[in-house]
Amino acid sequence: MIRIFFLRFFIIITFLIFIFRLINLQLLNPNYETISNINAIIEISDYPERGLIYDRNNKIIVGNQPVYDLMTVPENIKTFDTTSLANLLGISEKILKNKITQAKNFSKRLPSIILDQIPKEEYAVVQEHMWKFEGFFIQRRSIRDYKVNSGANFLGYISEVNKIDLRKNKEYELGELIGRQGIEKSYENILKGKKGKKFLQKDRFNRIIGSYNEKKFDIPKQNASNLILTIDSELQTYGELLMKNKRGGIVAIEPSSGEVLALITSPSYDPMLLVGNDRSINYGALSKDTISKPLFDRGLQAQYSPGSPFKVINALVALQEKVIEPKLTFKCNKGHYYAKNAFMKCHCEFDTNNDLNTAIYNSCNTYFAKTFTKIINKFSDSKKGVDQWKNHIESFGLGDYLGYDLPIGKKGFVPNSDYYSKFYKNNSWGASTIISNSIGQGEILTTPIQLANIASTIANRGFYYTPHFLKSSNSPGLNKVYEKKNTSIDSIHFETIIEGMFQVVEKGTAKIAKIKGIEVCGKTGTAENFTKINNIKTQLTDHSIFMAFAPKKNPKIAIAVFIENGYWGSRWAAPISSLLIEKYLEKEVKRKWLEKKMINGSLQNEYIKPYLNKSFKINE
Repeated sequence: MIRIFFLRFFIIITFLIFIFRLINLQLLNPNYETISNINAIIEISDYPERGLIYDRNNKIIVGNQPVYDLMTVPENIKTFDTTSLANLLGISEKILKNKITQAKNFSKRLPSIILDQIPKEEYAVVQEHMWKFEGFFIQRRSIRDYKVNSGANFLGYISEVNKIDLRKNKEYELGELIGRQGIEKSYENILKGKKGKKFLQKDRFNRIIGSYNEKKFDIPKQNASNLILTIDSELQTYGELLMKNKRGGIVAIEPSSGEVLALITSPSYDPMLLVGNDRSINYGALSKDTISKPLFDRGLQAQYSPGSPFKVINALVALQEKVIEPKLTFKCNKGHYYAKNAFMKCHCEFDTNNDLNTAIYNSCNTYFAKTFTKIINKFSDSKKGVDQWKNHIESFGLGDYLGYDLPIGKKGFVPNSDYYSKFYKNNSWGASTIISNSIGQGEILTTPIQLANIASTIANRGFYYTPHFLKSSNSPGLNKVYEKKNTSIDSIHFETIIEGMFQVVEKGTAKIAKIKGIEVCGKTGTAENFTKINNIKTQLTDHSIFMAFAPKKNPKIAIAVFIENGYWGSRWAAPISSLLIEKYLEKEVKRKWLEKKMINGSLQNEYIKPYLNKSFKINE
């Protein structure tokens, strides 16, 4: 009896569950009607406009422009004149038929793109004839509209998602756009917003007749957030103008915040080249230019010997280690310095006794060679000396990626004792063996942003904030405070160095960088430049380098300039740097003679020298 009771009870409960489930599906669940009517409904994505990008002065530099995609749902296509549609779209019949075949293979019921990014100028003509082609419709979306023709290297670009993107992130769909480089990539999640869904109703002839169920089931899109960058777009554009017909990188930073004011690489390209249907063709042409490398961001990725600007870092290390004092002098014998397997010549033309101040503004190689030797020889062996030196150097942000908010960059290089022990067996090396590091010509490598950060650190008397490109955003939680990073050098030592850098511009190697009414502190550099020609190490024209900050008190801008094959620091890098400083601080440049000289100046002849002999093969 009990068994029968439980059996009946189980049947009743099962029946009630089944009835409840049916009621829930048919009456209570709003999705059931959508599912049951799937053949009469088209689901399409509703894309928000990408977030706008402004410069530090709230000037819009990246906006949006409308474009239109020709879509189709393959099962809705009726017989049509393929020649007529192909001519209307400006493509061949073969391409049109292939696109339709691909759409059918993807899904007969889901929308697919036949032709994307139809410009608004052509949209009206296409739309006028759409009634002839049943099963096709037009979807509006937006692409980028760059308001300035500069800054392509840090702004980046967007392009259609590929199979790898789709595997990594299920949120994206075929034909959708994604940030590929620069700010567009770093802040993709902020700039793209969140797409919604629209459900469109078809009639019995498979024609779209409007929104389904009064948009009741539509999912609204979420607008993207806008970004305000730290970049001064006028300074950026001016810097790119000064770098015309030259190769190199320039980085300018606001010392008090770490905000990057300009990130210039040359040669560069107009960012509008990577917008629209010609994007792939233009990108291919840019990427194939392996000589001038317009896609290579020299400001973040190029690694150069720092040259003489590195002398001031060695001086700070020596002061911290108490192996020199500001008034300690070294004699420079007619501008020559001899060491084991090393010979240096400097600007001291006669027998000169230099203290730290005069050594900086005369750029005396002898002084800094002897200073470097004292640093290394302070310790019981050279290995300990080099490793302690390396620790100090790295506290300035060298030898590591600085952590700025762009997706590319190089670490540079600071050698340690293990590095030298690999090359010199039985520890048969010492300060004289690696003496080139004393003047920034050894194994050490820096990027322009790292050297600009050094200038910023000196301007701050011993600390820096992580260089960054985002100033603010209307996206909650995105704005952050950047950490203050102290060097291993006591602040008391920086005033001597700063005074020496001020004298570099006032009466030293960079007098051309003087600006009336502005106290500029700087350091010129000339770095040897080698490449391989026919597998033989060959020396080319030296690089021109300059780092600086201004004003001397309460600095507003710190800058580093590298000009490839630019001879010496005062020839190109120093004047270009001073013009940028003047432009930023004064808002206009009064030294028109110098401006004209830099804009019209060209180093193209230097860059083609290795290629004049067609038998040369350069291995970079």
